[in-house]
Amino acid sequence: MSAKQQHGLLREASHQIMAGGSAGLVEICLMHPLDVVKTRFQIQRGTSDPNSYKSLRDCFQTIFRNEGILGFYKGILPPILAETPKRAVKFFTFEQYKKILGFTSLHPGLALSVAGLGAGLTEAVVVNPFEVVKVSLQANRNAFAEQPSTFGQARHIISTNGFGLQGLNKGLTSTLGRHGVFNMIYFGFYFNVKNMFPSFQDPTLEFLRKFGIGLVSGTISSCVNIPFDVAKSRIQGPQPVPGEIKYRTCFQTMAVIYREEGYLALYKGLVPKIMRLGPGGAVMLLVYEYTYGWLQNNW
Repeated sequence: MSAKQQHGLLREASHQIMAGGSAGLVEICLMHPLDVVKTRFQIQRGTSDPNSYKSLRDCFQTIFRNEGILGFYKGILPPILAETPKRAVKFFTFEQYKKILGFTSLHPGLALSVAGLGAGLTEAVVVNPFEVVKVSLQANRNAFAEQPSTFGQARHIISTNGFGLQGLNKGLTSTLGRHGVFNMIYFGFYFNVKNMFPSFQDPTLEFLRKFGIGLVSGTISSCVNIPFDVAKSRIQGPQPVPGEIKYRTCFQTMAVIYREEGYLALYKGLVPKIMRLGPGGAVMLLVYEYTYGWLQNNW
């Protein structure tokens, strides 16, 4: 490989990483309050829970009344610290897997979904420690000023349970399922559907076309992967009885939730999740595409 080719590959990779990181940062800053609400719904255990929220509106009002506006931004530092490398990894590895799968006999449409699956699994390994800290902070119902700092919470988790599957990597299998399934559908649907419909010459109409497809893509992906998300929140969040581990593994947790709370409990937090990852998924794809295009043309 010549020096010119190496320079071209490094340039392309740096553009993918910067565009992916920008997409993640914009999305998390806009959508984090809905992630807090989603997590609160997922960790409550039915109507018998004395802290149970009655509705989405009640959840918003209770958080605002008891914890203030900053309550909606609890746990935001871990995803901010994680989002740039996380989304950079997500989009960069998707492009690399897509390129590799182009040399196989897979149908191009299926290859996009498989590349998305690979990108999601890779992303999950990177992000899971940050998710453990984030969920533990979001589960804290004290006023924002009274909660431990992000780094203090991380130190507490490490000192108590270490770095393993009971500590900073708790719930890894459910995170792998959540991200793998989501990205398999997210990338596969978006790029396959986008290629099916002709583009518009008008920039506004073209933006709306891409946003609409991204919105549907994020919504469908959220509906399919939410049981993994609920299991992840239960495993990483506070256990019902302090000192006693009830939720251990991904599918064991799903089975316990189904047996004790019914099928619909596996879809807790679906509305705020869709409200976040429907438009949020569209925002990420558009920020990535437009930032990547700008970098290619200007840097």
